[in-house]
Amino acid sequence: MKKGYIVLLVILGFFLMIFLWIKNVYNNIVTMDEGVTAQWHQVETQYQRRMDLIPNLVNTVKGYANFEKSTLTAVIDARANASKVTIDPSHITPDQLQQFEAAQGQLSSSLSRLLVTVERYPDLKADQNFLSLQAQLEGTENRIATERRRFNETAQGFNTYIRRFPQNIFAGMFNFQTRAYFSSDAGADKAPQVNF
Repeated sequence: MKKGYIVLLVILGFFLMIFLWIKNVYNNIVTMDEGVTAQWHQVETQYQRRMDLIPNLVNTVKGYANFEKSTLTAVIDARANASKVTIDPSHITPDQLQQFEAAQGQLSSSLSRLLVTVERYPDLKADQNFLSLQAQLEGTENRIATERRRFNETAQGFNTYIRRFPQNIFAGMFNFQTRAYFSSDAGADKAPQVNF
């Protein structure tokens, strides 16, 4: 009787250890998944900050009557297009991320053209509101780059964890998918040419 009781306790102890190990693996996957989602929201926060600055920048620039309306319209349209692209952070696919990046890239390009065009307006370049907005926009671009890098690092940690054995078994069972990464813009691998 005593021997059967000991065998039963050993078997129960074994299953308890397996249960606790599975629970630990699952909870780690969930924690890392939530970390990727939280980091995605940080990326979106910085993009939203840029979106919020753009109307103020456009209105400041509009105050100078001779400014090219097509440049302002391009910025406004690009902002509208970029705000339409949304992604569910728990199911980020490479295609969705590419679409998001394309919309944000178009906005960045429009803003760059706006800032280049501003160079022809010395009064505007000296305006304190414009200078303040331009500095905030530059700071926001740096924050975006930082948050994108952090997102990629967080996604890499998650992807590595769920692809390793034996976590890959549980990730598959519970339908955890790898996350897509931000990549560089097209043509970023070529240095710009400067001609004097």
